[in-house]
Amino acid sequence: QVQLVESGGGLVQAGGSLRLSCAASGRTFSSYAMGWFRQAPGKGREFVAAISGSGISTNYANSVKGRFTISRDNAKNTVDLQMNSLKPEDTAVYYCAADNSFWQVLRSAPGDWGQGTQVTVSS
Repeated sequence: QVQLVESGGGLVQAGGSLRLSCAASGRTFSSYAMGWFRQAPGKGREFVAAISGSGISTNYANSVKGRFTISRDNAKNTVDLQMNSLKPEDTAVYYCAADNSFWQVLRSAPGDWGQGTQVTVSS
């Protein structure tokens, strides 16, 4: 099990950028695939992006492809989500998640979740 703490959320105007960060506990961070998910008001939680333990493989939801970039630093036990060209429909609580299986993250079923950080994009 890994403990996850997100940071970096906030209020931004449409077209702006934000960088979310997730700090993970534990000594085996590189063995975990990591993902970002989001949940907008009144909607279910949806997949945003994932990255493999090595950082070689990444995957994005079509709605954020070309605008968001996921990255990780295994020496610092962190995973980031750089969000550019933000839109009002990106407004949501963003969650960091981890699992030993990249497939589990891709199918939106990771075992460990953070508490979430609010991102609000004004029009």
